[in-house]
Amino acid sequence: MTRTLFPRLKGNSRGCLAFEPLFLLPYSMFATYSTLYMHELGLSETQIGWVTTLTLAVQVFSSFISGYLTDRMGRKAALLTFDLFSWSVGTLLWAVSQNVWFFVAAAFINGFQRVPHTAFYCLLVEDTEPKERTYVFTVLQVIGVVGGLFAPLGGLLVHHYGMVTGVRIMYVLAFVLMTAQFLGRHYTTHETEMGLRKKRETRELGLQASLRDYASTMRAIFADRSLLLMFGVYILFNFQMTVKGTYLALYLKDELGVADNLISIVPAVSSVVMLLVLWLVTPRIPERLMHRMLMWGFVLSAVSNAMLALTPTGSMGWIAASTVLAAGATMITAPYLEAAVANAIDDEQRAKMFALLSVLVLLAVSPSGIIGGWAYLLDPRMPIWLVTGAFALSLPLLVAVGRPGNRIVGETPPVSAD
Repeated sequence: MTRTLFPRLKGNSRGCLAFEPLFLLPYSMFATYSTLYMHELGLSETQIGWVTTLTLAVQVFSSFISGYLTDRMGRKAALLTFDLFSWSVGTLLWAVSQNVWFFVAAAFINGFQRVPHTAFYCLLVEDTEPKERTYVFTVLQVIGVVGGLFAPLGGLLVHHYGMVTGVRIMYVLAFVLMTAQFLGRHYTTHETEMGLRKKRETRELGLQASLRDYASTMRAIFADRSLLLMFGVYILFNFQMTVKGTYLALYLKDELGVADNLISIVPAVSSVVMLLVLWLVTPRIPERLMHRMLMWGFVLSAVSNAMLALTPTGSMGWIAASTVLAAGATMITAPYLEAAVANAIDDEQRAKMFALLSVLVLLAVSPSGIIGGWAYLLDPRMPIWLVTGAFALSLPLLVAVGRPGNRIVGETPPVSAD
């Protein structure tokens, strides 16, 4: 299927993305309702924030070890092992959750998702030419967008079976489809050349030497100003995604009066808009304008979230306008941001550098659940204003990236001499 629809995909990128819908379709269904599911089972807004923060705290640890494990085990083995643990086991635990302690256990298990995240990232890009990476991340975004079209199926389940039973069905479905994805991808991809070499080197070096290598990688990050600036943008982008992903559904229900079964319409509308942008706009944007597109995308994202924060209760027109604007901005920015970060990291240090980036991201983002919970208690609009502020703060960083003397966004970095 990917060969027909996306003929430029080759090798591991094709194998990775061919099975990605099996993950993103069920994820788009339960992600919309996960916060409401916890709330329905008796968790308060603050407890939801603590559970989110616990997940992120475990992700800090798993991110730190993900580079070592990805190099030590190989990209494929690390990907399969920890995907089955963090997602297959995690979704089953969510499906039978009864109280806050079930969600605490699931948060701990799911927190190890950062290991397969690093392994997937390496497997996806290492054998892909830098000039093709924007295309690969665009296809990944497309698959995620199409997955969002199926979010209303979750709404139908909630409407027919009620919130708790409907979401339990979604989690069981996620377990089946995600497990099938992990196995299918494992048998249709191959270990990368870099992965094979790093696997040999890591076994020869041992754990202590590998940890020293982490220290040198961290020094390399802090010595590269343009890389630090891009990491700053990436951190703020992930902060706003966590806050909005956790509290948007509650905000739409409690503050704006949207019915439970209609909340899933929001990601579906977003998906339609993203597909239109992909079809009509993205092909007309040359690669050399990547930096400018990131700037405009972040401006539009800030405006769309400010509109949502100012939306009067029950005003579906404002909600629709904000959703359309945010979706268009996301389709412009997300693939370019991922490609820019991927191209800023050289293959020689990719696993460890991406692992350390994940640690930095998560250290900054981990408090977002608690911050969002407290902000929501003060005013349900406050988390949306935090999202708006994150986009606004990113703009001066992007301006600095584009200044003479810094690597231009999307430019391939020099090959490491190490």
